[in-house]
Amino acid sequence: IISVPAIATMKVVLSVLALAATASAFAPAAVVSRGVTSSVATATPTQLFSEPEEEEEGLDLDLGEMFDMFDAADKGEDFDDAIKKVKEE
Repeated sequence: IISVPAIATMKVVLSVLALAATASAFAPAAVVSRGVTSSVATATPTQLFSEPEEEEEGLDLDLGEMFDMFDAADKGEDFDDAIKKVKEE
């Protein structure tokens, strides 16, 4: 038979362990070892919120021109030749 003080001690130990496990669930992630950190952690605010660097310009086609391009692709025409034809029309 287990004595009453031993049961009380076990309850306290189990409560502390449960509290520690719950608290660790909400702790921030540990830093990766060997000094490696994520790019977000080391990035400056201007890097995180700045506009993306230059992107390729789109073709800016309307719906009819898109369908013409799809038709040209179905026929196996060269892309550059097809875009020239579509833009000339």
